[in-house]
Amino acid sequence: MSKSVTAIIVGAGHRSLVYARYAVSNPDRLKIVGVADPDGERRLMAQKLFNLPEDMLFESAEALAKKGKLADAVINGTMDQQHVATAVPLLEAGYDMLLEKPFAISEAELRALIGTARRCGRKVMICHVLRYAPFYAEIKKRLPRLGKIQGIETTEHVSHHHMLVSYVRGKWRGTATAGHHSMLLAKCCHDIDLIMWMKSGVAPVRVSSFGGMQQFRPENAPAGAGTRCLVDCPEAIERDCPFSARKQYLEHPDRWSFYVWRDLETIEHPTLAQKEALLKTSDYGLCAYKTGAEIVDNQTVIVQFADGSIASHNMLTGTPVAQRTIHITGERGEIFGRVDDSRFTVRVLDPHSTDEYREEVVDLNGPGDTSGVKGGHAGGDERLVADFVSVLLGEEPSVSCTSIEDSIAGHMTVFRADQAMESGQVVEIPRV
Repeated sequence: MSKSVTAIIVGAGHRSLVYARYAVSNPDRLKIVGVADPDGERRLMAQKLFNLPEDMLFESAEALAKKGKLADAVINGTMDQQHVATAVPLLEAGYDMLLEKPFAISEAELRALIGTARRCGRKVMICHVLRYAPFYAEIKKRLPRLGKIQGIETTEHVSHHHMLVSYVRGKWRGTATAGHHSMLLAKCCHDIDLIMWMKSGVAPVRVSSFGGMQQFRPENAPAGAGTRCLVDCPEAIERDCPFSARKQYLEHPDRWSFYVWRDLETIEHPTLAQKEALLKTSDYGLCAYKTGAEIVDNQTVIVQFADGSIASHNMLTGTPVAQRTIHITGERGEIFGRVDDSRFTVRVLDPHSTDEYREEVVDLNGPGDTSGVKGGHAGGDERLVADFVSVLLGEEPSVSCTSIEDSIAGHMTVFRADQAMESGQVVEIPRV
């Protein structure tokens, strides 16, 4: 291994480029030397960004794998249903890998990828970026103060605009676009992973879950609504609908632009008229009630661990403001906070004090690298890539290190939670 890590991008989409840009600010640590993507425009974008030679542009992961090992690692940001199919040949070719979550969309895929990684002895890290957010990393460091963890409660409020752009109209709305229809897998595998991480390797053993799609169903559409907001929906209906494509995307053209205007990215400064024309044909112009979305918009998961402790996660959508909260209780105290505030409270029992507890408020909103709001995913994106590079260079990994082995329990819990929701039964969670 050289003093810096060389990596090839596989799937040059938004998330891959977010991670790969670490090489721009840290050229002494990471160098991007190639790209594999079936989309020629995406390959050209990566080529220009990282000054790549023509012979390091590949049309697929398979084409790259056939060339043997040309770099230390791969940054795999393909779509969910492509993760295992692209990862297996590259691991067999000798690459270590930073792999976007979820790393598999079924138990069968999980077992296949885990088996390959173990057989090939490759380092695979999963992009559970919230582990790297200072908010959660600092909570993790303080857990020993609580003694044995007895209960964990997490919530995620998915804002209406995120729900619409990613899950109702977007790439993760169902099997046809993402290879699965699990909102829990697409959105909340971060949260379930955080729960597993906070439990420090204590195995989850059973799970129950309840949920469903309540809002964006065809029968809930306004009477007389069309199938496309800007094509066949009567003006009186479209004007009063807060979820219309006009209000969501034309009135907020810079919000989620990397998704909504993806087909205009070769135009340097697309006009509003060009954007409006695109919405008349793209999925983002569909009536929110008639997209055929297969996901749920509310779900609750309850997990029991081998030591008897309990954790729950609530996913609620349609809120005006996105937020995540966490509350952990132990034998000797509690920790609770909201990640969006970058502040949490630690209370430890102290029968000798007036209030019978000691309290510490941890505020991460200060200047510099300690800020909890610096960068994507509450500061986690860049720290994730930095940790991946450190691991490959043989340096000490951070407390947040997301090896694929550490990610198994979270994925298995998600798969079995969805089974529990669909069957109405408590489901066992096996070890892999």
